[in-house]
Amino acid sequence: MPSSPTVARGRRQTAPARTRESAADQLHLLRRATWGPTPASLADVARLGTSAWIDRQLNPGSIEDGAMDAFAGRMTYYSRTPQSVRATGVTTVGWDAMFETGRLALARQIWSNRQLFEVVVDVWNNVLNVTNPSSEVWDSRPDYDRNVIRRFAFGSFGDMLVASARHQAMLTYLDNASSTAAQPNENYGRELLELHTIGVEAGYSEADVKNSARLLTGLTITPDGSAVYDAGRHDGGSRTIFGFFVPAHSPGDGNAWIDNYLRWLAVHPLTARRLSLKLATRFVSDTPPASLLDAMARTWTLTGGQIVPVLRTLFDAPEFWASRGQKVRTPQEDYVATLRTLGTGMETSGVGGITKIYWHVLDQGHAPMAAAAPNGYPDVAAAWTSPSGTLNRWNRHMDFAAGWYPKELRFAAATSLLSSIPSTYGALVDALGVRLTGNTPTADEKAALLMYAGRGANDPCSASDRWVQNNLMYLVALMLDSPSFTIR
Repeated sequence: MPSSPTVARGRRQTAPARTRESAADQLHLLRRATWGPTPASLADVARLGTSAWIDRQLNPGSIEDGAMDAFAGRMTYYSRTPQSVRATGVTTVGWDAMFETGRLALARQIWSNRQLFEVVVDVWNNVLNVTNPSSEVWDSRPDYDRNVIRRFAFGSFGDMLVASARHQAMLTYLDNASSTAAQPNENYGRELLELHTIGVEAGYSEADVKNSARLLTGLTITPDGSAVYDAGRHDGGSRTIFGFFVPAHSPGDGNAWIDNYLRWLAVHPLTARRLSLKLATRFVSDTPPASLLDAMARTWTLTGGQIVPVLRTLFDAPEFWASRGQKVRTPQEDYVATLRTLGTGMETSGVGGITKIYWHVLDQGHAPMAAAAPNGYPDVAAAWTSPSGTLNRWNRHMDFAAGWYPKELRFAAATSLLSSIPSTYGALVDALGVRLTGNTPTADEKAALLMYAGRGANDPCSASDRWVQNNLMYLVALMLDSPSFTIR
């Protein structure tokens, strides 16, 4: 089916000389390579080992995900072509198709078993961003998600870049659909260089931007919403774009020259370095080491921009395993990780629950694919640090810990998070820390939590304790508010 991930296999890099099998290493892997650890995923990585777990996640087609596929089937417009959505009519569809796309992405982050794939999909959605929702792409954004980002997320970046350039959503979003030889529009030609490939730091000129835009003329959209190459709109003049030479050519040959240009950009050394930085920023640190970027860029070049080998290089690198504690969760990730660690179950019918969660992350300014600017969301801590943002997260922690949407989502009671209630309050706080964050609380965190409970570490505790029965959900929410939970 169109949304199935394309998997590219590359030569495995030599693994570093370390076991990578401590509980701390396994937790670190899951914090980075999933949208948040769960008891089930911790058990999986402990059973398989980190290398086998990574291998399995890099082959998502081998992972059963039927419940998520069935959930996707509840969406009215998501699986339709742009032409089919457009034929239904904007007054009927409105923004529903775009909202469905965002809600489904959020649901996959929470419940899909193909967690690494969903993390990487999010990276590419920010690299090749088409703001969702935005009015211009009301009919085409679901198809862009299925047939560009998700189709090639684990495949060839060159294939993904070509598919993006030729898709109705990108052609509309960055105005190439209106670009002609007589009146070229520079928007896509510029962003292709600045955001999608070599980056503004490459030092290309304004002439390069103009020549890029002129070469891309002819990629447009027909009245029925089909993406096509129209030779009559193409500028076949001779030009050089940042070292890429295009001879004078007939308009009929322009389509092939556009492909050549896009694929040249996809494997350019500066593209290799810049997109390796994007991946390493997501998985390693806000300022990943040059040694890791060098290794990833070499793999990118050697494999012609195949994404899976580059990810293998990253996960095999000692820099990845040494980066524990160097990333902080974004708002969207915090919401998803909270629902995952609480064991929140998918709604049995309809989409009312995920709709409510989607409005929360949209209000926070971080819904999937909703970045307003073409450069997508940032993935560094400084971009998301604010008192209001922190308070918003804490409020949602309380909502989710208390299970205040019982009609839609299946929340677990706070008292069921542990297999048994420990005999002392100190042990209760420690057990909740391990259950919710993977680690026992720090001394300061433990002291604060016990102060809230009004109990000493050695005070007796039991399942029949009235305070536990009535207030444990608040203690859970406070644990989720702790610095330990914010670590990616």
